[in-house]
Amino acid sequence: MDLNADLGEGFGHWTLTDDDALLDCVTSANVACGFHAGDASVMRRVCDTAAARGVRIGAQVAYRDLAGFGRRSMDVPPAELTAEVAYQIGALRVFAEAAGSAVSYVKPHGALYNRAVWDDVQAAAVVEGVRLAGGGLAVLGLPGSRLLAHAGAAGLTAVTEAFADRAYTPEGTLVPRGEPGAVVHDADEVVRRSVGMAVDGGVLGADGGRIPVAARSLCVHGDTPGAAALARRVRAALEAAGVTVRAFA
Repeated sequence: MDLNADLGEGFGHWTLTDDDALLDCVTSANVACGFHAGDASVMRRVCDTAAARGVRIGAQVAYRDLAGFGRRSMDVPPAELTAEVAYQIGALRVFAEAAGSAVSYVKPHGALYNRAVWDDVQAAAVVEGVRLAGGGLAVLGLPGSRLLAHAGAAGLTAVTEAFADRAYTPEGTLVPRGEPGAVVHDADEVVRRSVGMAVDGGVLGADGGRIPVAARSLCVHGDTPGAAALARRVRAALEAAGVTVRAFA
């Protein structure tokens, strides 16, 4: 099982994610590319550290929405969205390659991630942006999403993802952040859910029913309070349960 986290979510003097601590325990880093968070200095620093620690680097692409942290859905024309996805990948690639590494995969952030679960037009535009950037990058997304369907159809590696600290609807999608209980804050519960998804392939949904989850990567959100300590606990619990924690890319 791969363990990923959203990193580089700062801007200028403002910081949010504990990048150094998280890079000690994750195997893949979803690096903000400047549209919802991150700037050139942040991207360079995270890529340097990730490369030095053998952590895979992924481009976390988003709507152009710094003020809303990329969590507001936007009706971006497909051609524009394609260009903006490719632009973000290209920006991160400069710093990844300068660090002696490479961008290995792409993961949409926030509202774009959730929109690409069901919106065929935007999902296709994201995948076209990945193809435009070149390199045959893997695409990380929710099982059953239109994003992964389009990625597979385009000949890209589609990687399924689960979330350690998010609640699931009965349909297997994420409970919207604006709803009560959308984020799981109890650390013990996050650890239990993580092991359950990795070992048993399922998790309890918001209605109490069991949701099947087939995932190759598990996400711990970097902006969750105490994220680094939580990620360490999750990794330790996975390994104690006999799960090999390694990057998918």
